[in-house]
Amino acid sequence: MDVRRVALVVGASRGIGRQVAIDLALAKEGYAVVVAAKSISDAQSAVPFPPDPNSPQSTISTVEREIRQSGGEATAIAVDVRDFASVQALVDKTVETYGRLDVLVYNSGAIWWASVEDTPMKRFQLMQRVNPEGLYGIIQSALPHLKKHRIGRIIVVSPPIYSRFFRGKTAYAMGKIGMSVLTKGLAMDFERQGLGEMAITSIWPTAAIESGATRQMVEKNPDEARQLRKATIFSDAILTMLRAPAVSVNGRLELDEDYLRSDAGVTDFSKFSLVSGSSPRRIMPAELPDLSVKEQDDEGNRMNSAKDRSKL
Repeated sequence: MDVRRVALVVGASRGIGRQVAIDLALAKEGYAVVVAAKSISDAQSAVPFPPDPNSPQSTISTVEREIRQSGGEATAIAVDVRDFASVQALVDKTVETYGRLDVLVYNSGAIWWASVEDTPMKRFQLMQRVNPEGLYGIIQSALPHLKKHRIGRIIVVSPPIYSRFFRGKTAYAMGKIGMSVLTKGLAMDFERQGLGEMAITSIWPTAAIESGATRQMVEKNPDEARQLRKATIFSDAILTMLRAPAVSVNGRLELDEDYLRSDAGVTDFSKFSLVSGSSPRRIMPAELPDLSVKEQDDEGNRMNSAKDRSKL
């Protein structure tokens, strides 16, 4: 099989992940896409087909079939991101199937928006295992393959770091912000290691996007559909990031609209509105803080535990 690039999309059964997987597979670059998540089904007997992309009937099995019927190359592989052995098996199977790995997109996520008092310990633990721990595990497993050709890219669905994000959802924010910290830290690793053609970038919605979660909002109040965008804005932004020079996106914590505006020159976002003619409300700050400090490069004597194990 003549495949130029291979992309692994984790959390690809529906919503944003499904759209990203489909658009990667059908992009001009010709990615072979591994779609991964827990949900599988008998795609051949699915009725209707394709299923509602934001419903439980949409699984990695149906997404694989959608891609293949559209002329793309895809393989569905089940994974439980809470289980590191399952994550390692996913990466091994991806490389076994296609011979390489060039792009990793991590879209898996567990969500519970409530105060600390109203967030049970089991819910907190689930979010930490799926969000930062799942991301860390897949990156650990994928890095040797991503570095093989020194052009690997990682896209993480996690937010910019700013104070308002913590309000009313502290337990959720702890994990999602942790994912963004991983983006910043691994980007610095790439720079220190001289891997200038590799990059990790985080991306987050500027306005609410149609999904299984936002569907509940619309079911309660149909007018809320006017506040939603299609998932294509997210996949458009990700494809633009992957086409950009690595140095221009490495370590950035971006918003989909803002990135398309600043780096792709997009000014008209009307085609992304779920309801034609509507203008979805921006839910993110207009200006985000700069995380750098005056003494950005002055760390003193930095300890390296991997090299100094005998001293610990």
